[in-house]
Amino acid sequence: MARLVVLVGLQASGKSTFYARHLAATHVHVSKDHWPNSRRRDSRQQRVVAAALGHGHSVAVDNTNASIGERAALIALARAAGVPVVGYWFPPDLSESLQRNSTRAGRARVPDVGLFATAKRLTPPTRQEGFDEVCEVRFDGVGGFTVTPLP
Repeated sequence: MARLVVLVGLQASGKSTFYARHLAATHVHVSKDHWPNSRRRDSRQQRVVAAALGHGHSVAVDNTNASIGERAALIALARAAGVPVVGYWFPPDLSESLQRNSTRAGRARVPDVGLFATAKRLTPPTRQEGFDEVCEVRFDGVGGFTVTPLP
């Protein structure tokens, strides 16, 4: 059965690496980073997610998805498509994200001010906002991740 996964966390928190290792084989990757020069990236993202879900594909949205408001439209798409929606929460570690970000080059590197701005509005996903399941994702210290379901 198809599902929608929403990755939630700071830039350089491991979301894309987690997607590549754990979701790439089964989920369509949707990220606004794919359209850096597009004017209406939110609208485009909504169309791409809706189309993929409409074709029966599972989708992973790989953006910061920092606020409840940003996630609400995605949750609505999942409900409209009749699929469950799962939030993967990457708890913020600003110093580690800044360190990882500093090793990035070109467009992949986010100005530090962007991480600080995201950190200010970053809100953990909850079942109360409409997620069917929420999991916490952390680095395991040996190059992988631990995933813990949250109540």
